[in-house]
Amino acid sequence: MRPTEDNYRHKGLRRALVDQIREKGIRDERVLEAILSVPRHFFLDSVFDRVAYEDRAFPIGESQTISQPYTVAYQTELLRVEPFQKVLEIGTGSAYQASILAQMKARVYTIERQRKLYDANKGFDYLKRFPSLQLFFGDGFRGLPTFAPFDRVIITAAAPEVPPLLIEQLRPGGLMVIPVNESADSQRMMRLTKRQDGGVDEERFESFSFVPMLEGRK
Repeated sequence: MRPTEDNYRHKGLRRALVDQIREKGIRDERVLEAILSVPRHFFLDSVFDRVAYEDRAFPIGESQTISQPYTVAYQTELLRVEPFQKVLEIGTGSAYQASILAQMKARVYTIERQRKLYDANKGFDYLKRFPSLQLFFGDGFRGLPTFAPFDRVIITAAAPEVPPLLIEQLRPGGLMVIPVNESADSQRMMRLTKRQDGGVDEERFESFSFVPMLEGRK
């Protein structure tokens, strides 16, 4: 069962979490404010209530996790999202990352391949406060061509390579943030900028560990 109460203790724990993330190098105050505003414990079963604001990942079922808050903040900062931009997210999971983006006033289109997670999020009342957040059940490698082009694309799973269809759906000048496999258990975070000629410029950042990005639906 998901919690629904956000009390003073939770808010104090969020402030402490934001302080930790800031100490680790996140500087975008809009990102930090979104982390402070979104109750992470709402996205976890109530059994995690006492540890929900620790800076680590937790299981959410279907062999998936809610990402470490620092990782969420890191990807979001790299994405440089502005209000009202169209953002395609691959891998809804718990919908925590999508909610952070929606809290920052982005128009979020998020895809989940696991039917049970998708259905759980469709019934998640907290998400209804974000009318700009749209949930889709589908194959993330295919993206959402009907809604393209997107200003930003964020992938929240370990990609074996940069999916070409997602590059096609990114507008010229747009940014993609994606963790790409370096080894069996490590990915290099990358930011791609799409040029006017359709090519991409790559920037490489820190290494992380994500669950794998898989094709198809389940």
